Amino acid sequence: MKRIALSSTLLAFAAPAFAQGALHVDSGDTAWMLTATMLVLLMTIPGLALFYGGMVRAKNLLSVLMQCFAIAALVTVLWLFYGYSLAFSSAGMQAGVLNLHSIVGGLDRALLAGLTPDARYNTVPESVFVMFQLTFAIITPALIVGAFAERMKFSALLWFSGLWLTVVYLPMAHMVWSGPGSLLGDLGVLDFAGGTVVHINAGIAGLVACLVIGRRRGYPATPMPPHNLGYTVIGASLLWLGWFGFNAGSAVAANGSAGMAMLVTQIATAAAALGWMAAEWISHRRPSVLGIASGAVAGLVAITPAAGTAGPGGALTLGLAAGVICFFSATRLKRRLGYDDTLDVFGVHAVAGIVGGLLTGPLASARLGGFGTVASPWGQLWIQAKGVGFTIAWSVLLSLLILKLVDWTIGLRVDEEQEQIGLDLALHEEKAYNLS
Repeated sequence: MKRIALSSTLLAFAAPAFAQGALHVDSGDTAWMLTATMLVLLMTIPGLALFYGGMVRAKNLLSVLMQCFAIAALVTVLWLFYGYSLAFSSAGMQAGVLNLHSIVGGLDRALLAGLTPDARYNTVPESVFVMFQLTFAIITPALIVGAFAERMKFSALLWFSGLWLTVVYLPMAHMVWSGPGSLLGDLGVLDFAGGTVVHINAGIAGLVACLVIGRRRGYPATPMPPHNLGYTVIGASLLWLGWFGFNAGSAVAANGSAGMAMLVTQIATAAAALGWMAAEWISHRRPSVLGIASGAVAGLVAITPAAGTAGPGGALTLGLAAGVICFFSATRLKRRLGYDDTLDVFGVHAVAGIVGGLLTGPLASARLGGFGTVASPWGQLWIQAKGVGFTIAWSVLLSLLILKLVDWTIGLRVDEEQEQIGLDLALHEEKAYNLS
């Protein structure tokens, strides 16, 4: 197997540098990372909450907002207790050595042990890095909410999210991002900001969840249009803005890599929005607001793993491909297979994540306008394919086990009367709109 030599900026992100040495806290890097962290948190509350909330029926708006808000709180506490440690502890890891620590971290950093104001990660305080990675851990299980919206118990949602974070997300983050000795990192898989860890992982879990829990009652015969596309566009706009923190922040520095990541994120998003719009215009004779917003999200997802290595031309190509492919996966594929992925978590996040994850390899090549130092673009494509395949298998198996466990113990789904009334009233005794 040909080895991959990552650029210095990618290596700085992939391999944690907690040591002292000559590194010092850089005020510019720290200021940027504080800003990026706030932008990524903005992606979940209110960005994702509004994006999803506008697409459900009015009687379920508050339930979606509540789920996103509660996940943000739950994951924060779990991150303190053990999440950061399981994801980023490097104790027992050795480059090229496969052991348990290649898959998941230890508990030596539980309760953020050893974190002081002077602790550093590269040129930023480690506390900033802890918080930055927490925002990634928050949005990932929140993405899955869209797949089973309008029919899962709130108690089941909390148990599923906590277990899924622990069993699925934290080991995946460790296997990709924790540095030398990590399973997928040593394999040479490139994932700058979360194509595998976040989007394929969550999108596949969403597909499994909607299949296990079943269709909404009345689907697909009963029309269930979005109740407020204004919320959805506002949410998509906040996601677009926040994604600059997601991708450019993953350089963990205010440098050229961050600047290029921001530029290619903008280009890919715009291209995907236009690609989806064009495909829909040709297929349905008219472009829709929901379509262009969904296309933009597809572009954001697709460029995420490649944001540190793709050039502007590669970003344009990747965005166009993701927009068109995700349009067909969220419409024709979904109708043909008959699954009820309520808000197209699989059709957008998993599919665009797979497209972006695979094409990250070729687009990193200098011969194709990229900035990675890959030995062979097609050899890297094969490595990326193995990473994508592993992520799919990992998420399918473990998500299925967690869902079955929750269903067997407390039950996943609300009853027919609660679903008919709507989750806002049935589970929270509140209404989004009180018209006099």
